Amino acid sequence: MVSSSRPGPDTVFLVSGGAKGITAQCVIALARRFGSRFVLIGRSPFDGDEAPEWATDLEGDAELMQGAMAHLRAAGQRPTPRDLQKVVRGVQSRREISATLDAVRGAGGEAIYLAADVTDVDSLQAAVSLAEQRLGPVTAILHGAGVLADKLVQDKTPADFERVVSVKADGLRNLLTCVPMERLEMLVLFSSVAGFYGNVGQADYAIANEVLNKAAHWVGRQAPHCRVLAVDWGPWDGGMVTPALREQLVARNVDVIPVDVGTSLLADLVGNSEPRFDVADAQIVVGGAMVSPAQPGHVQSHRIRRILTLVANPFLRDHVIGGSAVMPTVCAVGWMVNACEQVTPGYTYLRTDGYQALKGIVFDDTLADSYLLELNPQPDSGSETIVYDAMISSQTREGRPRYHYRASVTLTRATPEPPATLPLHRAVTGTDVALIEGADLYSDGTLFHGPSFRGIEAILRIDERGLLMRCRQPSISREAQGQFATQTFNSFAVDVQLQGLLVWARRHVGYGGLPLRIASGVSYRPIEFGMVTYVTMEVVSWSPRSLVADVTVVDEMGRVCMEVRGAEITLSERLNVLFAQNHLTAEPLAAGAR
Repeated sequence: MVSSSRPGPDTVFLVSGGAKGITAQCVIALARRFGSRFVLIGRSPFDGDEAPEWATDLEGDAELMQGAMAHLRAAGQRPTPRDLQKVVRGVQSRREISATLDAVRGAGGEAIYLAADVTDVDSLQAAVSLAEQRLGPVTAILHGAGVLADKLVQDKTPADFERVVSVKADGLRNLLTCVPMERLEMLVLFSSVAGFYGNVGQADYAIANEVLNKAAHWVGRQAPHCRVLAVDWGPWDGGMVTPALREQLVARNVDVIPVDVGTSLLADLVGNSEPRFDVADAQIVVGGAMVSPAQPGHVQSHRIRRILTLVANPFLRDHVIGGSAVMPTVCAVGWMVNACEQVTPGYTYLRTDGYQALKGIVFDDTLADSYLLELNPQPDSGSETIVYDAMISSQTREGRPRYHYRASVTLTRATPEPPATLPLHRAVTGTDVALIEGADLYSDGTLFHGPSFRGIEAILRIDERGLLMRCRQPSISREAQGQFATQTFNSFAVDVQLQGLLVWARRHVGYGGLPLRIASGVSYRPIEFGMVTYVTMEVVSWSPRSLVADVTVVDEMGRVCMEVRGAEITLSERLNVLFAQNHLTAEPLAAGAR
C-alpha cells in the first residue's frame, strides 16, 4: 500500500527547472498549500543578487538592451546583437530566480537555488549535498525540467534528439541517484500530452515524456511506499506557450491550461492522501491531443500574429538595402508555407500561386508592432490537396490596415510527380567553366546580399535570352534563421536562385530590381543547405521598368527541384545606389530593439 503521508513543513522537495516558468509557479502553489522546503535546481548562474548595478531600475527589453550596450561599451567592448541578448537574458534570468525565491518565502515555504545541470550527475549530486546541509534530507522529487527543439523529424539532428531526451530521461535517472529509494516519499514527474498522444514536430519530446510515464509505473512497483505521479500536461497559458502559439492552439480547439487552474490541480494531486492500490494511477493526463489530422471539408481559417524584430532574426543583417534591413520576399512565402503546414497535419507544401509583394517589411521606424497572417481555405479544397488564401498585414499607427504580401498556398497529401529529368547538357554546359564568378557579383554592387545569401558560385551562361548559374546555398544555423526556420520550403536557398533576375537586369538593363509578383511556383524536391543546384532563368519580357522571367532549378543529376513561372521584378536606376548601401546605418537599439 502507498504511504498516505502528505507533504508538510518538514518535506524537502528537490525540484529541477523549478526557479523559472511554469514549474516555479507550481512550487509557489505547493509552498502556499504545504509550507514545504524546496531545493531549486537550474542551469542558470545565480549569485543571490537580483541584477548588476547597471541594470538597476531598468525595465523591459528595450531599456535593458540600451543599458547593456552602454555598459559593455564603457568596458571597451563592441558588442554584437548576440552579446547583448546574452547579457539581457542573464539579467532577466537572475530577476526571475530572485522573484521565485521571494514568492516561495512569501507563500510560507523555504527555498534555495543552486546552479547545476541535471544531465551532469556529479554537479547535481554536489549541489544536492550542499543543499541538504542547509534544509535537511531530501524526501521528495519534482522533475520539471525540459527543453524543446521542435521541427519535423526529417529535419532533426542527433544533437537535437540528445538534448531534448537527455534532460528528461538522464535528468530523472540522475535525480534518483541523489535520494535513497527507501527515503523517497514522493516523486512527481512533469510529462506532456505529447508523450501520450504524440505531436507533429515533437518526436523527440514525445519520446522523452513517454520515458517519464513508463518510469513512473516502474518506480511505483519498485518502491510501493513512495507516492508516484506523472502528470501529462497539455499546453499551459505561459511558459513554452508563446502568445502566437496560444492563438494557434485556441484556433485548433486545443484547451490551454490557465496557470492558477493548473497549479491548484497539482497541489490537489500532491495533497491527495488516499492510498492507491493500482500503480496505473501513477499517470494522469491533463489535456487532449495537441493536433489531429486535417479532415477535408473541415479545414479552418486561421489568424496568427507575429512580432518581428531584428534581434530575433540575425540573418536580416545580410539583407540590407539603403541602410535598413528588409525582409526577403521569399521569407514572406516561407512564412505562409510554414504556417499552412503547421496548421494542417498530414499535408506538405506543393505550390504557390498569385504571389504579390504589396508593401515590403522594412526594419526601420515603419516597422509595425505586430503582423497578422490570415489563412483562409478555399471552399473547393479536396481530400488530396488543400488550398489556403494567405495574406500578411499590419496596422498603421492611425489604425488603418496595411497589406504586405498575399498568395495562394497549395498543400498535398501525396508526393508531387516531378517533370522528366532534364538532359544533363541542359543543366551543365561545356565544361562548367564560370563566365562570371559569383563572388564578383556580391562585391561589385550587382547584388547587395550579405554572407547568408551569397549562394551563386558562378554564371555559366548569360545572353539576351536569360542565364544559367551554379548555386550552393551556404549553411545557416537555426539560431541565425530566427523566426523563419526552414521546413519543407527553404526560403534562403530560393532567394539565391531568384537572384539571377537581378544579375540579368543589371547586366542587360543597367538597373537594380525588387520583387513584385510570382505567377506560380511548384516544389518537387527539398533544396537543402550545401546542395549544388543549377538554375536556368529564361526571360519572358522586359522593359526599362520591369523584368518577367521563368526559373527552373535542378540538382546535379538534372532532376527538377523547383519551377517558378512569371517571376516579375520592378527596375529602377535609384536601386543601384540603394544596393550599394548594404550595411545597417543604425543598430537595432535605435529602433527600440527592433
